[in-house]
Amino acid sequence: MRRVSALLAGCAVLLAHPALAAAPADAAAAPDAAAPDVAGESGPAIIVLGTGQTRQTQEIKTADLAVLASGTSPLKAIEKLPSVNFQSADAFGNYEWSTRVTIRGFNQNQLGFTLDGIPLGNMSYGNNNGLHVSRAISPENIGVTAVSQGSGAIDTQSTSNLGGTLEFKSIDPAELLRDHHVALDASGSYGSAQTWRGFGRVAVGTPDGVRGFASLQYQDGNKWKGDGQQRTLMTNVKFIAPAGSVNLEGWYSYSDRVEQDYQDMSLEMIGRLGYDWDNFGPHQYALAVKVADVGANTGYTGVTPTNPSAGTTYPGKITSADDAYYDAAGLRRDWVYAFGASGPLNDKITFNIKTYYHHNRGQGLWGTPYVASPSGVPMSVRTTEYDIKREGVFGDVSADLGKNKITVGGWVENNDFQQARRFYGLTSRTVAGIDFHHFLTNPFYTQWAMAYNTKTYQYYVMDDVDLGALKLNLGWKGFDVENKASKLAAQSTLATGSLKARDWFQPHAGLTYKLGGGAELFAGFTQVTRAFTADATSSPFSTTQAAFGAIKANLKPEESDTYEGGLRINQGPFNAVLGGYLVNFRNRLLTIPTSLGIVGAANVVQNVGNVRSYGLEAVANYKLPYGFALFASYSYNNSTYRDNVVTTSGTKLTAGKTVVDTPKHLARGEISYDSSTFFGRVAVNYMSKRYFTYLNDQSVPGRALVDGTIGYRLDVGQRTPLELQVNGNNLLNKRYVATIGSNGFGFSGDAQTLLAGAPRQVFVTLKAGF
Repeated sequence: MRRVSALLAGCAVLLAHPALAAAPADAAAAPDAAAPDVAGESGPAIIVLGTGQTRQTQEIKTADLAVLASGTSPLKAIEKLPSVNFQSADAFGNYEWSTRVTIRGFNQNQLGFTLDGIPLGNMSYGNNNGLHVSRAISPENIGVTAVSQGSGAIDTQSTSNLGGTLEFKSIDPAELLRDHHVALDASGSYGSAQTWRGFGRVAVGTPDGVRGFASLQYQDGNKWKGDGQQRTLMTNVKFIAPAGSVNLEGWYSYSDRVEQDYQDMSLEMIGRLGYDWDNFGPHQYALAVKVADVGANTGYTGVTPTNPSAGTTYPGKITSADDAYYDAAGLRRDWVYAFGASGPLNDKITFNIKTYYHHNRGQGLWGTPYVASPSGVPMSVRTTEYDIKREGVFGDVSADLGKNKITVGGWVENNDFQQARRFYGLTSRTVAGIDFHHFLTNPFYTQWAMAYNTKTYQYYVMDDVDLGALKLNLGWKGFDVENKASKLAAQSTLATGSLKARDWFQPHAGLTYKLGGGAELFAGFTQVTRAFTADATSSPFSTTQAAFGAIKANLKPEESDTYEGGLRINQGPFNAVLGGYLVNFRNRLLTIPTSLGIVGAANVVQNVGNVRSYGLEAVANYKLPYGFALFASYSYNNSTYRDNVVTTSGTKLTAGKTVVDTPKHLARGEISYDSSTFFGRVAVNYMSKRYFTYLNDQSVPGRALVDGTIGYRLDVGQRTPLELQVNGNNLLNKRYVATIGSNGFGFSGDAQTLLAGAPRQVFVTLKAGF
């Protein structure tokens, strides 16, 4: 039940985040800035455990991403952190249809994401308000990935961060240049599924003056099963230019991505067809037509039969027209521009400001047997089409008043989003004539086409109070978000109108207290409201006009209260955190389909009650002598629905049930070694059972995955001229379900909403720097 998952559920310059700019010495650090690296016996830390923070937070540095297979998503790098549940059906963690990250029971739509402060929206597949980080920046250009398992920093440009924030920060060109004026980096990779990737970057300038870099990335490879490719072309450009005491900073990125999809599975399908079952693909077009003919002849698809001679018996082990489709793919092109400035206004006041623009064009393609082509071919190509044009500005002013540092900031965005459902014809029973690698034009039918506008106004006030051993962080944020929907096609039957979410006071409070000996206590409270979104497939507008009119007056935005606290220890080579939390989540919104997702009927969206989550998080990093290091994390989470759900088919007894896609136990451990020449790492990733129905009658078992890295450096100097690295993912070749909920979650019963995880794969990378 493909592509309708959303129903269920020249180079321009811009300024990167001011925190990355070379700020003047007297500029005060941001209140939630990460603690500096703590050197152990083996050098600087690559994982920072949030020393000085009033909430649970960790940072992953560049080195921890570089040890993974070249091109790996930064989301995969953070899966080692407590309470972070990351899933993807591919080895790199980039395949967007399958990529999911949840934190403390909150799903991806309830988290906040930024790149150098630029809002990425909720990074969902059919995203209406941003883009995925893997389309915004190449992994080699990421300097820091910061994870806040609570609701995140108060100054985050997000209206969806109920349960956590991920802040990606691009690398400063100064880190590439050191004492050079030109620096070149290049890498080439090859591995399983004929995957190859090239990356090149040139940095120019002086470390403390005008500086910048430009990079180019290209990756192409076959799917690990089935017929199809996954391909990315991306370029990034960044500059920093001091102008007196002010830093100017710019950013540009372009991404062109093509991903042919894996087939969504059910538990029954996995048992009958195996983990390696997939869509037919371009080389089995005739078989796809035959299956569609049988589906029409049996009445299963509702298509008028045009080939009775095909009979009513499916070939082989196939028992349904939904077992496999001809093909499916996701096409995305993105342009991101930003420009900003930061610096002091005087010896006590500093400012940051940045403006940005994002344009996205996308198509999700699916070969559907449920609508025939005008030629009589018993299937067609259905698309969900996207066009985003966002522009915004954000910034802050901070005053250092001694014991108090007061910051006032704001964010404004205008987002014009268009979405359409169209159908394109197939002209032959023997040759497809449509390439799923390219955007389609000239549809024979438009089911609906809608335009959505979202205006966001957000502000925050924060006071960082320094009382010596005791530090307080107090403040609040507020927003006003208005969504509007209108028709682009007269035949559209989806809802139009407007919807507003407003909450001018969302309090944040926290403290840290130094106990001495590198130990500190931390505690915090945050209250966050999530604004509504606007699209045709999952928002309150994804229903009929009558249904929207019935729910609008009583619909409430989701809210969360997070209480957390714990102990940190930072003693040279040993760093650890032990924390606990309680989250009360109110006004949960649930998208309830009125038919099978594949049919594309309208939804019903309603508030269905509350959720309570509590848990324990522990993480430790120990740097041993002689280049060895140990890392371990564990988290326990108990998230349950507090209310039953009333639907048109009766009351669903969800109260007391575990939240879907929320494993109770997550554990990660790794041992690494790094000398001047050899380096390596072995990591184990454990996740316990996950439910994919609200009534908890269907689940996938826990799994433990083992990954490894080994490498060798030649002629080590200030910059490493040559490095050979070998990465092995899923070394024990575990067959398992990776993503659950790819087509959303149902109340009960098995469903085609699972994606198999990649088997053992090996990649070799050669890196050079000059």
